Amino acid sequence: MSILNVENLSHGFGDRAIFNNVSFRLLKGEHIGLIGANGEGKSTFMNIITGKLMPDEGTVEWSKNVRVGYLDQHTALEKGMSIRDVLSSAFDFLYEMENRMNKICEHLGDADEDEMNTLMEELGTIQDLLTMHDFYMIDSKVEEIGRALGLLEIGLDKDVTDLSGGQRTKVLLGKLLLEKPDILLLDEPTNYLDAEHIEWLKRYLNEYENAFILISHDIPFLNSVVNLIYHMDNQELGRYVGDYDKFQEVYAMKKSQLEAAYNKQQKEISDLKDFVARNKARVATRNMAMSRQKKLDKMDMIELASEKPKPEFNFKFSRTPGRYIFQTSDLVIGYDEALSSPLNLEMERGQKIALVGANGIGKTTLLKSILGLIKPLSGSVELGENLSIGYFEQEMDQSVRTTCIEEIWNEFPSYSQYEVRSALAKCGLTTKHIESLVRVLSGGEQAKVRLCKLINRETNILLLDEPTNHLDVDAKEELKRALKEYKGSILMVCHEPEFYEGLATDVWDCTEWTTKIW
Repeated sequence: MSILNVENLSHGFGDRAIFNNVSFRLLKGEHIGLIGANGEGKSTFMNIITGKLMPDEGTVEWSKNVRVGYLDQHTALEKGMSIRDVLSSAFDFLYEMENRMNKICEHLGDADEDEMNTLMEELGTIQDLLTMHDFYMIDSKVEEIGRALGLLEIGLDKDVTDLSGGQRTKVLLGKLLLEKPDILLLDEPTNYLDAEHIEWLKRYLNEYENAFILISHDIPFLNSVVNLIYHMDNQELGRYVGDYDKFQEVYAMKKSQLEAAYNKQQKEISDLKDFVARNKARVATRNMAMSRQKKLDKMDMIELASEKPKPEFNFKFSRTPGRYIFQTSDLVIGYDEALSSPLNLEMERGQKIALVGANGIGKTTLLKSILGLIKPLSGSVELGENLSIGYFEQEMDQSVRTTCIEEIWNEFPSYSQYEVRSALAKCGLTTKHIESLVRVLSGGEQAKVRLCKLINRETNILLLDEPTNHLDVDAKEELKRALKEYKGSILMVCHEPEFYEGLATDVWDCTEWTTKIW
């Protein structure tokens, strides 16, 4: 049975086309991985099918009474709302029923007999629905999901705007699971999640009986939960049965066959044109030449998709620093309360360290404390000599109103326009991306703009906070290669073992010193 039908969908932003005549069908129980390079329109597609965005052309039709749950990578949480408030909002439709029930009860005293019978019937229906949906067990359900996702230890009354990226993702995921929708739409759910909760989500999705559509660049995760791949590429949507590895195998074969057919056709075209040119002026062969020209005119031309620009990251190295990058003395990090026991850490020149551990235990806070962006609660950090520091933050400021060109120019005012455009192009951004406002780009494209700033500045120590979030497969592979070749030191927060393995010289497990283990 079809849950969702998308027919002849076309959409674009300005003169930049995203989809061209795309059709899609979702059947009950399908577990779909939606993949494609950064900026191909995966999140835009989700926004169109959920009604957040109107397509330029085409239709989106859901089957009746389908409840859709959407985990959006850009969802904003309002200040003043607690974790409990957000989780409980999953049951808003039940609270609305309760309000209706209360209004009916208030109105019963004024109703005549016929009206009272109608109201009593409605009241009974509402009470049955509330009981069926476990309305009177909402608090225990909220606590149950809070426990499963490690939110109880944070405190369900904590303001959601005080949470880390991973904690926010857990809250939104918890709300979604409490809603028990008929279909899940998940946009990069593993971003900011630690290894323990990625495993938990993997088990949940494997046991999930309903359909879901999952956007992810985490290949091991994709392979473990999906049975269908939809590939967004060059404004089209291709369907492949199986996991990501099977898709790659079939896609490579199709690409090879298309190239062979294209080369064969190009040779045929060349031969026909040559024959026409040599014979159209001669009376004896003119008819044969005209026949071949007609064949040329009617030929369905095979077109090869234009190759996507692949990013090229090469970090510039400044002068050699002193032996120690930093040393801490009884450092206690945190904001209102301590996130760590007293830390006596040191990092030497040449080390490439991965910081690992659960969300919210202070990995980002440690980076910011070393940089001096946050004052320690006690103790001190001593930076080494001759440091040239490069810092990659977890999130980009969404209030930024500049174009990509302006962002780089502001950072490197001496660059010519050609140098700015070349720098952005090397990071895998096309001309249309380069001239766009940064805030309208996808998460992966925004990350490439920030990496562009980092690779064009001379550094000898890089502090990277979740650098792989939102990046597509090609960009991740290229970033890993560039970081392995980088002559400086690296201190990096990362939840992807396949990324830091073979790159990191040391792995620091931050659960060993945190005061916030969950």
